Amino acid sequence: MTTLKHKQTQARLPKPGQTPEADRTALAHLSALKAMSVNDLKAEWTKLFGKPAPNNSGPYLRMRLGFRVQELTYGPISKPGRRMLDLLADEVEGGTVRKSMITDPRTPVTGTRLIREWNGVEHTVTVLREGFEWQGRHYKSLSAIARTITGTRWNGFRFFGLRSQKRIVK
Repeated sequence: MTTLKHKQTQARLPKPGQTPEADRTALAHLSALKAMSVNDLKAEWTKLFGKPAPNNSGPYLRMRLGFRVQELTYGPISKPGRRMLDLLADEVEGGTVRKSMITDPRTPVTGTRLIREWNGVEHTVTVLREGFEWQGRHYKSLSAIARTITGTRWNGFRFFGLRSQKRIVK
């Protein structure tokens, strides 16, 4: 029941730009955060989160409070939205820390061995935490392995029989 109530509440929240009054209120609150002292930020933290602030870092408190103000005004960020933000952060930072969190649902569990016969030769691929291993070499994708095996471009998931489940038509 709480999930249903949460979804109903979320459905009533405006999207940014949809309600000028909500936008003005959120922007005013965000602007006020810039001028607040650390003690004021800690008091605001307690008001918005219902518990004491975790540290005395002004920039950290402003960032998290700003996110909280937007979350309370517009609702929580969706999973696809969070994934997109993680990918954008990776692009800006030049790192790949978050990319390991974003996986294709067709990718089997780490340690799984995929076996495929091609032209009478059995090929075994091991799923790694970050990529795949075939014949002692590390590959980023199953497609790269399938291309090496066949000499032509293949969808790696299709080549190894890892299609996403089809919808049941009623």
